[in-house]
Amino acid sequence: MTELEPLSRIGSEDHPRTYEVRTFGCQMNVHDSERLSGLLENAGLSRKPEEQAEEVADVVVFNTCAVRENADNKLYGHLGLLKNLKAERPGMQIAVGGCLAQKDRDTIVKKAPWVDVVFGTHNIGSLPALLDRATHNKKAQLEILESLDVFPSTLPTRRESVYAGWVSISVGCNNTCTFCIVPSLRGKERDRRPGEILAEIQALVDDGAIEVTLLGQNVNSYGVEFGDRLAFGKLLRACGEIEGLERVRFTSPHPAAFTDDVIEAMAETPNVMPQLHMPLQSGSDKVLKDMRRSYRSKKFLGILDKVRERIPHAAITTDIIVGFPGETEEDFQATLDVVQASRFSSAFTFQYSKRPGTPAAELEEQLPKAVVQERYERLTQLQDRIAKEENAKQLGRTVEVMVTEQSGRKSAETHRLTGRAQDQRLVHFSVPDGAETPRPGDLATLPITEVAAFHLISDPSASQYSLRRSRAGDAWDRAQAESCGVPSPGAASSTGATNLGMPTLKVRS
Repeated sequence: MTELEPLSRIGSEDHPRTYEVRTFGCQMNVHDSERLSGLLENAGLSRKPEEQAEEVADVVVFNTCAVRENADNKLYGHLGLLKNLKAERPGMQIAVGGCLAQKDRDTIVKKAPWVDVVFGTHNIGSLPALLDRATHNKKAQLEILESLDVFPSTLPTRRESVYAGWVSISVGCNNTCTFCIVPSLRGKERDRRPGEILAEIQALVDDGAIEVTLLGQNVNSYGVEFGDRLAFGKLLRACGEIEGLERVRFTSPHPAAFTDDVIEAMAETPNVMPQLHMPLQSGSDKVLKDMRRSYRSKKFLGILDKVRERIPHAAITTDIIVGFPGETEEDFQATLDVVQASRFSSAFTFQYSKRPGTPAAELEEQLPKAVVQERYERLTQLQDRIAKEENAKQLGRTVEVMVTEQSGRKSAETHRLTGRAQDQRLVHFSVPDGAETPRPGDLATLPITEVAAFHLISDPSASQYSLRRSRAGDAWDRAQAESCGVPSPGAASSTGATNLGMPTLKVRS
C-alpha cells in the first residue's frame, strides 16, 4: 500500500478531514467502534466536533449489527439519506462494517453503490487501507475475511471515557443457540492470554480509569482454548490485585458454564461489583431445549440462589426473548414464573426476530406478530413492577456512586447529576448548596431518597453528602484541558486519547 496516498495526507493542515462512526448493536460493536476511531485518528483524520451535530463528516463509518430483523432496513435508510450529499461533496467517503457487512457482503454495494468500503468483523484493522484503495482505484472496495486477522485489542483505540473502560478477554462464541447469528459472523471463541488482559487493565488504570468491564460473548467459558476451565475466576481474583482499580464488572456469562468458583471469586474479590448479568432467554425448559440453551430453569434459579447467598445485595439483570417459534401460552407462563422468582433488577426484553441463516428461522410454528406483542407487553409490565419493587428496597440506603458524564433527560429542570452505584443501578442526585460539585469519575456517597422503576434519586442534605475526588476525576480534568489545547501538568499521557478500553454502556435500569 506504499504507493497509495495515505489518509493523513488527504485534506490540508488547516482543514483536516473529519470522521464519524455510527454504531448499531451490542457492546462488541461499541468496543469495535472505538478501535475504528483510533485507526482513523492514527491515519490523520479528526473526529467531527460535537458542536457540529447537524453536519456530516468527510468519512462516515457504519458499524452494523445483524441480530435484529430490521437491521438492514436501518442501515439502508441511513445510507439513502447520505446518497445525495455524497454526490455533492467530492472526497466524501462512506464505509460499512460489522456483522451485517460480514453477512450481506456484496449485497451492500449492489443496493448502495455509492458506498466506498465494505469490511467484516474479522478485519476492522484494514479500514484505513481500504479507504485509501477506494480513493486510488475510484471503485468500491469489498474485503471480508472468514477468520480473525489481528486480535482487535492490539489495534489503536480512541476511548470515549477516561474513567471507565472495557477490556475484551475473548472474541467469538462456541455455542450454537438456534436464534443467534453471532457465531457465524464473529467465528469460534478466541481467548486472550491472562497476562495480555491484565497488562491492558494496568494501562487503563495508569491512564486514570478506576473501573473496567471484562467483555466476551461468553466470559465464563474463558480459558477453554488454552486448557484452563477455572481461568475466569482466576482472572477476577487477579483483577483484585491491581492497585487503583476500584470497580470490576463483566458481561456476559452463559448459565450452562457458570461455576461455583466464579461465584466465590466474585464474593471474595473486593473490587468485583455486586452485579451480575445472567441471560435467561426463556423460562420454559421446552423452549430452552429448542433454543439449544444447555441449561434448564431449575439450574438457572439455582445459580441466582447461590449468588444471592454469597452476595446478598447483588443486582441481577437478564435478557429474555418472547415469541420463539413454537412457544405456547404454557411456555410463556413458565417464563413469567421464572421472572417472578428471579426478581431481576432490570431486564432486556426482546420479541423474537427471525434471522435468515439461523436454525430457528427454519422452524415451523412461527408465531403471529399480535401474539408476540401481547406476550411482550405482559412480560414488560411484570418486570417493570418487579424492578420498582426491588428499587424500593434501596430507599434509605447509603450508596457510593461513580459520577458519569451523561445526565438524565430532565437534568436541565432538576439540576441533578447522574452516576452508577456499585450494583450498577442508575442514580440521579443533587449536590447540596455549598457542597463541592463532583467531576465525572469522582465518587459521591449519598442516601437514596426516592425510587422509580428504572432509576433511583438522591437529594441529600449537606450532612448526608460526601465526595471523594478520584484519580479518574483528575484524568477527566486533564482530558478536558487537552481537548481545548490547554496544557495540563501531570497528564497521564501525551495525547487526549489513550489506545485502550471503552466507555460504560447505557443500561436500562
